[in-house]
Amino acid sequence: MGRGRRTLDIDGAATDKDGNSHAALWAVMHRDTFRQSAVRGFALAIVAWGVAFAVRYGLAHVFPPGFPYLTFFPAVVLVAFYAGLRPALLTATLSGLSAWWFWIGPTGFDFGVATLVAIAFYVFVVAIDIFFIVGMDDASRRLAQEVERNAALATSRDILMKEVQHRVSNNIQVVSALLSIEARGATDAGARKALADASARTALIARIQRSLAEAETNLTAFESLARAVAEDALKAAARDDVGLTVSGDGAPLSAEEATPVILIMLECVNNALEHAFPDRPGHIVIRLENDGPSRVLVVSDDGIGVSRDHDAPQSLGLKIILALSRQLGGEWSITPSTPGSAARLSWPRSVALPGG
Repeated sequence: MGRGRRTLDIDGAATDKDGNSHAALWAVMHRDTFRQSAVRGFALAIVAWGVAFAVRYGLAHVFPPGFPYLTFFPAVVLVAFYAGLRPALLTATLSGLSAWWFWIGPTGFDFGVATLVAIAFYVFVVAIDIFFIVGMDDASRRLAQEVERNAALATSRDILMKEVQHRVSNNIQVVSALLSIEARGATDAGARKALADASARTALIARIQRSLAEAETNLTAFESLARAVAEDALKAAARDDVGLTVSGDGAPLSAEEATPVILIMLECVNNALEHAFPDRPGHIVIRLENDGPSRVLVVSDDGIGVSRDHDAPQSLGLKIILALSRQLGGEWSITPSTPGSAARLSWPRSVALPGG
């Protein structure tokens, strides 16, 4: 009984996507009431035949000649469905003998040609009914078992994937901590800054990995993740004089998009904090939207802006942005805006999962 309950629980978890499989398994398990016990199965067969015989006998004066089996066919079908092959054969045999004795030809077991033809017709129809019902029942049982097995495999796979992602994020976090320790111990200012930047970037990757592992699907909400990362950047830079607006139009990020998109966004935010607002307050706007076949990330600010003929970026952060843009199959650019500047990343929506 406990095993059956686990079956329902497992399948119930899998039927959020397909409720029909849960109903099918429920029906199969409840039919087992008459299949798990031969006594119950044969008792159902006798009761079904008895009810069919009583109805046929009671309505004998109403039925016209030529309908000796009218009430017996449903009884055979019912027993075949709920109790299986052998009880169905018992019901079919009792029903056939009853109809032969009382309503086919003269009373008794008549062996005339017409009677034998009628009996042969009954045997043929009943055999077809039992064959298809029992066959479909076996197929539905195999399907229910396959659904249960696939649900169990899916559950195990999801648990394993979450565990792997959890371990990956932990390992990345360890790397970030080691880089941070090295940064604190470095004597050269340039090396210290490079190690600190590397530590911050690896910590962000670990955070993104953890958010993907905690998500129910392989999609993660852009707006909540981007806001948390950008606010951390503002706090780390001690820039409480810079406002922040994040909008995502409800657009999620797939596992393939999340890490490069959020890293690019963070680099754009850091560039704005470093160059757009060197000594004054400001505001940063982060926006993700769908634009036809593409997705577009825009990080704009109202800072001092950039010149229209500015040189190609040579800093490590901007080199990382360009490399991650190529990874997405997209393009990144920064242009003057009124006021400030706007960094724009565009990449094909084919990278995203359906519905993203």
